[in-house]
Amino acid sequence: MTIRNDLPCPIIEDEDMGIVMPDGCRLSARVWMPEDALTRPVPAVLEYIPYRKRDGTLPRDEMMHPYVAGHGYACVRVDMRGNGDSEGLMSDEYTQSEMEDAVAVIDWLSRQAWCSGAVGMMGKSWGGFNCLQAAFNQPPALKAVISVCSTTDRFADDIHFKGGCLLGENFGWGAVMLSFSSRPPDPLLRPDWREMWMERLAAEPWLAPRWAALQERGAYWKHGSVGEDYARMQTPVLIWGGWADNYMNTVAHLVENVPAPCKGIVGPWVHQYPHTAVPGPQVGFLQLAVRWWDRWLKGIENGAGDDPAYRVWMMHSAPPDASAKERPGHWVAEADWPSQRVAPRRLALGAEGRLGGEGSAFTARIATAQHLGLKAGEFFPMGLNAEMPGDQREDDALSLCFDGEVLSEALDLLGAAELRLRLASDKPLGFVVARLCDVAPDGASVRIAHGMLNLCHRDSREKPAPMVPGEVTEVVVTLDQMAYRLAPGHRLRLALSNSYWPFVWPSPEAGCLTVTGGSLTLPVHAGSVNEWTPPPAEHAAPWKHRVIRTGRARRFIEEDLIAGTVALVVEDDLGDAENLTHGLCSGETMSERWEIRPDDPLSAKAVHVWEQRLSRGDWSVRTRAEAEMTGSATELRHKAVLRAWEGEVLVFERAWDDSVPRRFV
Repeated sequence: MTIRNDLPCPIIEDEDMGIVMPDGCRLSARVWMPEDALTRPVPAVLEYIPYRKRDGTLPRDEMMHPYVAGHGYACVRVDMRGNGDSEGLMSDEYTQSEMEDAVAVIDWLSRQAWCSGAVGMMGKSWGGFNCLQAAFNQPPALKAVISVCSTTDRFADDIHFKGGCLLGENFGWGAVMLSFSSRPPDPLLRPDWREMWMERLAAEPWLAPRWAALQERGAYWKHGSVGEDYARMQTPVLIWGGWADNYMNTVAHLVENVPAPCKGIVGPWVHQYPHTAVPGPQVGFLQLAVRWWDRWLKGIENGAGDDPAYRVWMMHSAPPDASAKERPGHWVAEADWPSQRVAPRRLALGAEGRLGGEGSAFTARIATAQHLGLKAGEFFPMGLNAEMPGDQREDDALSLCFDGEVLSEALDLLGAAELRLRLASDKPLGFVVARLCDVAPDGASVRIAHGMLNLCHRDSREKPAPMVPGEVTEVVVTLDQMAYRLAPGHRLRLALSNSYWPFVWPSPEAGCLTVTGGSLTLPVHAGSVNEWTPPPAEHAAPWKHRVIRTGRARRFIEEDLIAGTVALVVEDDLGDAENLTHGLCSGETMSERWEIRPDDPLSAKAVHVWEQRLSRGDWSVRTRAEAEMTGSATELRHKAVLRAWEGEVLVFERAWDDSVPRRFV
């Protein structure tokens, strides 16, 4: 990683530029631009997110935005309405108001004296969603976007549902946002910070039950899903993803369907920008971003529009490691996607757990223990704290497995596998999870990809229907996109379960699926050598700060031999630090506990606690969000408490206790 202090353009910074929305709400922006931009206007690049530019994303902002600005752009980091130093209130994610604000900001930027009139938009996760949604809404000044770790379908591929299954992350993210959005503006920028804070706290939404109640793909989820009408995507898109992140499907979907110039890159990374993400190798994301902006915002014919459609890091067989710093592999560059170098290969499921061959008649049961899945990893891992999938052999031992023959030569897979199963369920509600694993000669098992299907969604995501107990039906499970080379001597394993805790919230009853046939279709690649050498990672100078208190992370599995419970426990103390530029001290601490009895899905219980701290001199504030989720046979219960302190005085407290009916989950 190279730190660049020799950028082509000297830059200036405005830490609180006001952008007033049509309704009078003032959004706060931090802006970096070349110092001569007023006499030589430059394109603007917008990042628009709710994660607080003053403290939340500041460390990464200072590595990225000055770098791009130093190459001749005005980089504008905006706090969304109701967050950070911006006025207003936030009621939910991806609302119509949020999208209209983005369009208004883009229009405002295009009309500034220092702007050439061309605007680009970049972002990761929520910011990546915003980029795609802005392109979908087609503001005239928006000329290109760069989206990282985002989705085209808010129901199929976001943190709430996957294959119609209710994700544990739906509750987890509700707790995150209850905590993140509870913090006040910085008093140095907003003298009315306390009034804004009290209004913000009073209006704070508890979103987890709202999302959990929407168990079919209706209008709520279709709103903001750009896959509803790809024809509207007329803005050039550079889309990035990571194989260790659960937004990996988006890249292939966009490259295949967007009519505008669209280029996709997927590396081995977690849910981070590719110049800092693990596992390595990291790449020169910022150089490639500047190249994209130069082509579409400045009109420089530099070949960015002629790059291969789809570039991916094909991971090679390696021992399982939930904290992998590097992943061996090589870059594959596909001129077009879908690729003519990929062909389907059908493997039949057979008796005695065989995968491949002619197939044979069999009857097998899937009735897995409720604690299966503890090594699944996070929905979007952030770093090296054992957040990626670990060794799968313990989960494999609890699953219904089908094993292929030992490979005599390498097998390259690129794309999404499709599983067809003929099965019957003894319960009206249930799901099936399919994991595709690379099994080494020593028995170690690495998850290559997984997929899941809520059986109520077997025929329709818009109109799900309970299973008819005992009725045989055929279902299709599409696994996630992958790029993976299995080594000779290894074998492919398909592991099936109807539990996956805590990745998926369990069904109300411990059901049994009877499987009487099926097949797995693999996307087999013809083979390749390294086909792309990206630039090395570099960035601008990191933020100036002082560590006040060092953080600590722990992640462990706890078994209570008396109560009979098993729990995944996550503790992440980020410590406290002082910003040496403006003196704001900030800190964050969180804990998660996911507990269940192996024989009882209704014993599932999740408890999350988040604390946020801000201070400067004699001023200090603190918020604490506590959230709990449990379930009965008919309802999902979501409880939360939010408290806020000014100094040592409790100034706000509110509790929620919401239940939603279990219609399809």
